[in-house]
Amino acid sequence: MIIWLNGAFGSGKTTCAFELNRRLPNSFVYDPENIGYFIRNNTPKKIQKTDFQDHGQWRSFNYEMLKYIATEYSGIIIVPMTINNHQYYKEIIQKLIDEGIILKHYILYANKEIILKRLNKRLERGETWTKSQIDRCIQAFDTEITEEKIITDNRSIDYVVEEIAKRSGLTILPDKRTFLKKGIDRAITLIRHIR
Repeated sequence: MIIWLNGAFGSGKTTCAFELNRRLPNSFVYDPENIGYFIRNNTPKKIQKTDFQDHGQWRSFNYEMLKYIATEYSGIIIVPMTINNHQYYKEIIQKLIDEGIILKHYILYANKEIILKRLNKRLERGETWTKSQIDRCIQAFDTEITEEKIITDNRSIDYVVEEIAKRSGLTILPDKRTFLKKGIDRAITLIRHIR
């Protein structure tokens, strides 16, 4: 099974993915952004797209890798990735579903003010690329890619993770970490994924 966590940048996808991974034995976090950085680091600047999802190679490679892993790996694959272009959604997510891969797609949905607060906590001050995408994401998730939203406004990470597991029919382990350990783990995840 693939669990795809979609949502605007700053909606909590990566944090929730790694928290779910910690509490779900036999699970793996697959990060499609790594392919984007590979493309960016291995192509001349003149042919690079502003958004690496606009490279057809990014979409086809991630589709192929996810199909391969889902076929060969018996565990749960967790994918934290924003996809707000409906065509790209069809080329990866819908195509996997159409080919018989069990894929649960959830939109971690929050209002703009909450997302901005979260991005500011990530030390994204001023206008950034991720902030400039918020309206585009909200528009797409309100009109084109609308199924299975999990509202995260004023919800804890633990609540969201447990909701994902419940909707996916999965039993997760209890979180026995101390409050401090949980905070440290989440801070490390955040730092590792600021790009």
